[in-house]
Amino acid sequence: MSEINTNQSFVANGGTNNQNYALPLTAMTTLFFLWGFITVLNDVLIPRLKDVFDLSYTEAMMIQFCFFSAYFIVSLPAGILVKRFGYKNGVLSGLVVASIGCLLFYPAVVVHEYWLFLTALFVLAAGITVLQVSANPYVAALGPEKTASSRLNLAQALNSLGTTIGPAVGGFLLFGGAGALAAEAGSDAVKVPYLMLAAALLTIAVVFAFLKLPEIKAHTEEQDCKAKDHNLLEAPHLVMGVLAIFCYVGAEVAIGSFLVNYFAEGHIAGLAEHEAAKYISYYWGGAMIGRFVGSAVLQKVAPSKALLFNTLCIVALLALTILTEGSIAMWSVLAIGLFNSIMFPTIFSMAIEGLGSLTSKGSGWLCLAIVGGAIVPLLQGVFADSINIQLSFIVPAICYVYIAWYAINVEKLAERWARQVG
Repeated sequence: MSEINTNQSFVANGGTNNQNYALPLTAMTTLFFLWGFITVLNDVLIPRLKDVFDLSYTEAMMIQFCFFSAYFIVSLPAGILVKRFGYKNGVLSGLVVASIGCLLFYPAVVVHEYWLFLTALFVLAAGITVLQVSANPYVAALGPEKTASSRLNLAQALNSLGTTIGPAVGGFLLFGGAGALAAEAGSDAVKVPYLMLAAALLTIAVVFAFLKLPEIKAHTEEQDCKAKDHNLLEAPHLVMGVLAIFCYVGAEVAIGSFLVNYFAEGHIAGLAEHEAAKYISYYWGGAMIGRFVGSAVLQKVAPSKALLFNTLCIVALLALTILTEGSIAMWSVLAIGLFNSIMFPTIFSMAIEGLGSLTSKGSGWLCLAIVGGAIVPLLQGVFADSINIQLSFIVPAICYVYIAWYAINVEKLAERWARQVG
């Protein structure tokens, strides 16, 4: 999934370049993998709970609403917590809170109440939010400064690996390896995967508690700069970029959330849930491949042009998804993952360009826009209930049309800001 970037500079004190960071770096990359894995489990959990509680699509999308609303609610408090108690304690807090969220799935199964599942998801997402606010600077600090970007790329690649294999593993655990889950099992199948995740998160927390990690000092961006005398609302490329991030995260999450139910449609693929869940890995795996390809392409192609190309490809693929049937419709929607890959970092970097001392605040605005992952899937659920699931993909299509508009106009918007700050 898309990662939070606080866009601050960090330095490690008290460590040396020849210090052995192999163990803490391994622990951190494992952490990036886990939260990618956990996030995409929702794509498999949605059809499971939809069947168990006989939910409408709108009700089922409350899973993503509760999960991604945590980013909006918790991001700013998490930043305050990290600033006051340090990044290591932030990581530990995030791990513990996320593990509590996983453990809450057990009483949710016992009580068999949908609202308790939603509560567990919100707590789990709150922990992941704290982790994301804390984790990136740790990875940057675990070794020489000149190789920091390499370590961050490794961590993000592990995150993508988690989102790629998560649906396949989740499908096996939630629906069974040989066939559909027995009806009498109900929501009981949810207990084991999340208890395993709780154990993994707590184990990593214990490891981190005893690791000697470098002290990290966050530099503020309050240095003199012409931009400091301006309001962020005067930066049109940022304001429009916030909406672009909202649309992108919302569309990406919405598409992934509906894949299992979409592939179960007779005129699309007619797949059983446990079979359809396996194909979600192609969607997220495409994003992982596209991230590597995109990093090379962006060395020679302007970000706005690359963003426009990818967005237009997605709009075309969504048109095929909505207007065709069978394998064409199925593979068209799966191929969207490949073109999603570069969008978050590309939009993010263009939106904060030229903000100077306002960059941290602008980054915070963009991080809050991840709440799109809560709103857009819910809106698509309303369309799926009122029209049908295939036509409901018009909702993410509208989101990508806006992103295409942003790609066309972002350079002009950034130039307008540059003229304002002189």
